[in-house]
Amino acid sequence: MLKKLLVLISLVTLLGTSASFAEDGLRIAHVDSKLIFDGYKGTKKAQEEYDRQVAKWEQQGNLLQKELSAIKEKLDKQVLMLSDEKKRELEAEYAKKDTELKNFIDRVYGRKGELISENEKVSGPIIQLIRKAVNEIALQEGYDMVVDRATGAVLFWKKENDLTQKVLDYLNNR
Repeated sequence: MLKKLLVLISLVTLLGTSASFAEDGLRIAHVDSKLIFDGYKGTKKAQEEYDRQVAKWEQQGNLLQKELSAIKEKLDKQVLMLSDEKKRELEAEYAKKDTELKNFIDRVYGRKGELISENEKVSGPIIQLIRKAVNEIALQEGYDMVVDRATGAVLFWKKENDLTQKVLDYLNNR
């Protein structure tokens, strides 16, 4: 019962707020930033650069994994023929290579890894450019507010208030 009352109060408040927006002449537009990001020509170039770097990391990781596997295989096949000293050397070499691989994985793919940094380095300028374009077009078109449908927060929109294609054209024609 209390929940229904709270929902009713929220709806009345929302409707009252919407009415005051209309009275003030507030103009709201919307964009889909994902469509803009994906459709922008500059994104393709940045994605290629990012993919090249990721491929390099994958090669490095694969090489380290092969080296580790080779040491393990050598150790497994020759364990009976090796002296205790040689066995300890191979085990130490294996442990060192294993640590090197784990450190590489953490450095590149960890929570604060180079993969995330590279993604931010490549996509950051594009995101700033998109924001700037949205701001310029919204000001030119006389909008007071622009919301992003890509965030999933917009439940309804009028097609005529969609600035997505205008922003995309603006960016791609620079």
